[in-house]
Amino acid sequence: MFIALVVAAVASLGTPLITSVATTFNVSLDSAQWTLTVALLSGAVATPVLGRLGAGPHRRATILATLAIVVVGSALTVLPLPFAGLLIGRAAQGIGLGLTALMMGVARDHLPEERSTAAIALISVVSIIGAGVGYPLTALLAEIGGVRAAYGFGLFVTAVAFLTAWRSLPVAPEGRSAHVNVAGALVLSGGLFLVLFLAGQRSLWSRHLAVAVILAVVAVLLLCVWTASELRSKAPLVDVRAVRHPAVAGANIAMFVGGSGMYLLLTLITRYAQTPHSAGYGFGLTTFVAGLVLVPFSVLGFVAGKLTPRVRTLIDAPVILAGSAVIGFVLFAVVRSNLAELLVAMGVLGFGVGSFSAAMPGVILAVTPKSETSSAMSFNYVVRSVGYSLGSAIGGLVLATGTDTGHLFPNDHAYTTAALVGIAAMAVTALTATALARLRPPEINPIAATASVPSQGRSSR
Repeated sequence: MFIALVVAAVASLGTPLITSVATTFNVSLDSAQWTLTVALLSGAVATPVLGRLGAGPHRRATILATLAIVVVGSALTVLPLPFAGLLIGRAAQGIGLGLTALMMGVARDHLPEERSTAAIALISVVSIIGAGVGYPLTALLAEIGGVRAAYGFGLFVTAVAFLTAWRSLPVAPEGRSAHVNVAGALVLSGGLFLVLFLAGQRSLWSRHLAVAVILAVVAVLLLCVWTASELRSKAPLVDVRAVRHPAVAGANIAMFVGGSGMYLLLTLITRYAQTPHSAGYGFGLTTFVAGLVLVPFSVLGFVAGKLTPRVRTLIDAPVILAGSAVIGFVLFAVVRSNLAELLVAMGVLGFGVGSFSAAMPGVILAVTPKSETSSAMSFNYVVRSVGYSLGSAIGGLVLATGTDTGHLFPNDHAYTTAALVGIAAMAVTALTATALARLRPPEINPIAATASVPSQGRSSR
């Protein structure tokens, strides 16, 4: 749980520091937004490979090597390098996002069933709401010692996480395969990179439409080739057949759209809170106080995660996620004249995210054998990371579109437009979850399903 918390907090360091990075490195806010997006992108690309390695006998070595990369990346963010060096460091930090699925595999393999169920649910919650834990502290450090000091905190906690893993993580059970479909991994990485790159490049679509369309077609073709390859592979990165199960499909779709909306709202609120009064709106908060705005998100997310065992149907968690996000977006779109309203919006969003995050692993693992825990959950975290990246990119694009020529900050109406986009996305989540819930086999218990079910997992394929 500590490792999941650390990688979540470090990978999310970009959000409260966007304005500070823009000022320190003399880049636009749109460019500074990539300190968050690039970490989510690298996490999406690395996660399926880590999930497959984590399902084999070398899980401990995989975790240690990944944490070592995160530590090196953290060091790059601290060194006095140009903006490109910072982005490389953030990309290395983002690779650590793939460790969450591996932590779930460790819990399922080495804890008794009754403990592993609660541990996996809590790991899922911590991996999402952990951002609010690190935000205020890193923001305070940025206010006192600058951006480098804030990233220095990331270096410290990742080094501690590496030492913790070195001392405490057990080896994986014997008799498992570590084969990785390298060609499939490269094809998937290329497709995901193009999708997320195109999502964040507004100027490419407006100035070089033909190039953007060609790249979009290439991305679709790569993902189609990857899917066909996975269906034929004896050791796929992701079991595509199992992903088609209604329960798993519903959880992944809700996580994708809900994750997009979540990061869109996080982006809007943190940037709005830090916008100076001279822009005609905003609160002009320091980076530290803006980080405190996210505390309700983490607190209510944790509370919701602890209450989730009382949820007994699959439909509850996705609807809570979508409903809370809609309320958060509506509050932000309609009433944002004082700080208390932003705090309420963040708390409502956190409650929905925490509830869904705790219930989701049980739904997926109900049709997954114990040996495939890391691999199965890695696909969900690919979906989540892609959703996060798109939400972050969409937020940046909408606000960039609403920024007048010669102005540093977008106009106030751009925030309202972005909130309306979020409301539409959450409506899609609720409708999709409701439709897929009708296809769900009645025997699946989304909470107590993290026990090993090898025969059920094999038959579902």
